Amino acid sequence: MIYTITFNPALDYIVSVDEFTLGKTNRTSEETLFPGGKGINVSIVLKNLGISSTALGFIAGFTGREIAEKLEKLGCVTDFIEIPNGFSRINMKLKNVEGTEINGQGPCIDNNNLNQLFEQLDKLKEEDILVLAGSIPASLPDSIYKDIMERLANKGILIVVDATKDLLINVLSEHPFLIKPNNHELGEIFGVTLKSKDEVLTYAKKLQEKGARNVLVSMAGEGAVFLSEDGQAFQMAAPVGKLVNAVGAGDSMVAGFLAGWLKSKNYKEAFTMGVATGSASAFSMNLATKDEVEILLVQIAQAETRKQI
Repeated sequence: MIYTITFNPALDYIVSVDEFTLGKTNRTSEETLFPGGKGINVSIVLKNLGISSTALGFIAGFTGREIAEKLEKLGCVTDFIEIPNGFSRINMKLKNVEGTEINGQGPCIDNNNLNQLFEQLDKLKEEDILVLAGSIPASLPDSIYKDIMERLANKGILIVVDATKDLLINVLSEHPFLIKPNNHELGEIFGVTLKSKDEVLTYAKKLQEKGARNVLVSMAGEGAVFLSEDGQAFQMAAPVGKLVNAVGAGDSMVAGFLAGWLKSKNYKEAFTMGVATGSASAFSMNLATKDEVEILLVQIAQAETRKQI
């Protein structure tokens, strides 16, 4: 079974505003409302690919109930812990103004709430997969992902971490099965700017040396690179398509990688599935569907064939 944890889920309010102007009343020309959060996105995409998972994490208030309801309508299994105070955050994302977002804070998670989560995690079994993804509320320490991994050590659970900065760095000594920074996040860790795939591979190797078993690095329109624990290194260009919505593309890559790994236990196939799934989400207003991914898998296979001719 796959479990995902989203400590700070949200309702993502994605709007289009024609000719957005600061200091004036702006009206939307298009708007959508999604359950959001990196772990939640992974669960949704896995469901779209025909793989079941259970979404864990914390919700609060009317927004939290809406997040759970929307996920369940999508067919996802949830087992959220409901916090009695506060409300789950709302994140506003302006489509027409590149990179412009306003993200809420989320509720305070106390020790009692954490203990409830730990009790859930204690029930995980050998060969289960746990995805730790996204940011955490300010009430939690940057060691929380590492604390979880230490608690689950020696249980034979594969743990995936998709996080930034200290949240990611702190887990490396616990040897996560997979980590997935993007090239900008990888560069921030080492204080460098990474542009080429060769540069990314060099620094991805440093994360392996620090303890990560497998390192998957997304590079948006440039594609991705992957270093496997058995010494293989892969590079792949992004499939051809029009960028529609980059929100959730990296999370979709994680879901696709896991889907490919579960099917084949082959790192190259898992990597290819990850790139196809991440790109399918980027080319769609919604998260990737199975049909969209299969179309891109054909495109990638054809591109590989042309290389070999």
